[in-house]
Amino acid sequence: MSLETIQAIDVHAHFGKYCGAPFEIMNQWMSGSAEVVVQRACLAHTRLTMVSPLEALLPRLGGKPVLANTRAATVVAETEGLLQWVVVDPTQGQTRQQAEEMLNLPKCIGIKIHPEEHGYPIAEYGRALFEFASAHQGIIQSHSGEKNSLPADFVKLANDFPQVQLIISHLGCGWDGDLTHQVRAIQQSKHGNVYTDTSSAKSITSNLLEWAVKEIGAEHILYGTDSPLYFAPMQRARVWRAAISDRDKCLILRDNALRLFGRKLQREFSK
Repeated sequence: MSLETIQAIDVHAHFGKYCGAPFEIMNQWMSGSAEVVVQRACLAHTRLTMVSPLEALLPRLGGKPVLANTRAATVVAETEGLLQWVVVDPTQGQTRQQAEEMLNLPKCIGIKIHPEEHGYPIAEYGRALFEFASAHQGIIQSHSGEKNSLPADFVKLANDFPQVQLIISHLGCGWDGDLTHQVRAIQQSKHGNVYTDTSSAKSITSNLLEWAVKEIGAEHILYGTDSPLYFAPMQRARVWRAAISDRDKCLILRDNALRLFGRKLQREFSK
């Protein structure tokens, strides 16, 4: 199989109606059903896509994570090529109880948190979330790079919970315009349990991905698209055409995810 057609694993996507843009037509453009997400994944030679429902996150401070998680479990179970992140909002205790059950589902692969959309600082709420993830052997994926979700705050928690694997998403996302937040945080990780993904539009910036690989190694970078907000084949092309080795491209596109998510992911990938 050529590198161009290697079947990738997208660790960061969504589905549903987007409602955070300044103009309604942009909300329409950035929305997409589960079927649309899978169609675009196919265009990007992607075998599996890990999704969380947009209605669990949006509108800001008004998402319905419990209802959305339940609906998403049904959609994902019925849609080949999708896996589910269960969304946990620490300000809504019911989501934690729900996640305890849903993490046992065959297609639920971890815990999604979003301090910005749910309106809490990770520095204050993070310890309880990490304790929960540790107790349930759950991988955490979080939006990162803004004031409630500073990568530096996350890495302090990851250093205290070495058994918790953490993805600080959106390589290049920074509230202050600094594209290096995620990489700098990973460099401060004591246990090698912190990763980032390529799901930020900023990740297509020339030389950013190449610099990140040089600084932290491709082993700490996962392929993510933020589909349907962004066009998945564009994110795939950025990795495929990057000035890095073929080995590093394979790690980012597929192999890191297979290693990180273990048997549950390998079972789905081999179908």
